Amino acid sequence: MITDMTVGKPWSVLFRYSIPMLLSIVFQQFYNISDSIIAGNFCGEDALAAIGASYPITMIFMAFATGLNIGCSVVISQLFGGKRFTELKTAVSTSFIATLALSLFLTLFGVIFTEPMMTMLNTPQNIFGDGSLYLSIYIWGLIFLFLYNICNGIFSALGDSKTPLYFLIASSLGNIALDLLAVGVFNMGVAGVAWATFAAQGAASVFALVTLGKRLKKSETSEAPKRFSGHMLATISRIAVPSILQQSFVSVGNLFIQGLVNSFGSAVIAGYSAAIKLNTFAITSFSTMGNGVSNFTAQNIGTGKLDRVSKGFRAGLLMAACIVIPFTLLYIVFSGNLIQLFMSDGTADSITAGMHFLIIVCPFYFSVAAKLLADGVLRGSSSMGYFMVATFTDLILRVILAYIFAFLMNSADGIWLSWPVGWFISGAMSMTFYFTGCWKKKYQQK
Repeated sequence: MITDMTVGKPWSVLFRYSIPMLLSIVFQQFYNISDSIIAGNFCGEDALAAIGASYPITMIFMAFATGLNIGCSVVISQLFGGKRFTELKTAVSTSFIATLALSLFLTLFGVIFTEPMMTMLNTPQNIFGDGSLYLSIYIWGLIFLFLYNICNGIFSALGDSKTPLYFLIASSLGNIALDLLAVGVFNMGVAGVAWATFAAQGAASVFALVTLGKRLKKSETSEAPKRFSGHMLATISRIAVPSILQQSFVSVGNLFIQGLVNSFGSAVIAGYSAAIKLNTFAITSFSTMGNGVSNFTAQNIGTGKLDRVSKGFRAGLLMAACIVIPFTLLYIVFSGNLIQLFMSDGTADSITAGMHFLIIVCPFYFSVAAKLLADGVLRGSSSMGYFMVATFTDLILRVILAYIFAFLMNSADGIWLSWPVGWFISGAMSMTFYFTGCWKKKYQQK
């Protein structure tokens, strides 16, 4: 279902559009968390730590996929808002060609440098083998990751947030079933978890690609679109490259933090691995609201309706508050129970490390939620310079402060404290950029 977000009440339009996206995130994170729960309970604490040790590297590859998703989504949203359907189809085919080329390059890179990357993170020897095995299988599935993300971005750009939800529900349930079969029945260990994700993600990407192709064929254009356009690639890249850099730098920052976490031993790694999955669940939910605001902004800017953007942002803040409150209460009150879900026989040190992480960071969730919504407006309006400044401030502060606080406190708790400080300062910057109106000046001058 294609939705035109340039008409109707901003609150109701954004709400109807965002709810399926949020449900998609629930299912996506549900099966990500299930991977770790199944690994931790069937294979033990070291298996959970092994998957967690490779997690920041997988997030770098995800950063490229997400950046491409954002780049094509913003451009296609603006073209859709302006009813420029021939250019829209050119943007779609150009996005797919660029995606395939990048995914093949990164697969080759990842296959060659799997073990050096794990070594760079100071991965303990008792989990090095399983961590490298999980990462290598994940890398072979990168083409599916990229295809699914680009399809998801295009569906979202067209105002269709329901179709990706259906694919994600099927993929999530299939992934969990395959996890239980591979790990619980065939005792494949960490490799079983990785192959289950590979298969589920592969099936979802193929079905999404076929569905998108059929839908676009129904849309008639006045002239034949180009299969590839250098100009369109440059237009997409102006959004995609800063987004990839932003996502990648954050992931690289997480590599430094993971290396610091690894220095505290496998028990802390296991606790962090559990807690970071729960934290990612919350942050990704806020990011999804930001992506919704981004596409809402792009469509309305494409048709010149700047006043609707501010109304959409305010609606997004209210919806974000409704998400922040339950996450914060849940993680404060039930932190111990949630960490123990991942490892029924976990050590006291690993459970304590995970609990401390959640309790320290979750009271500051509204700061990061507000930042991500303001970033959504900046990104949707193609104001990538302001967007990157605020994001890099968060990253740089988080990495530097993690090392400083960990040294001063001689504890992993020092690492956890760097999160809220970075969120608060970068959030203030993003909100300042939004409220000063720098994102809309170039459109007001037209």
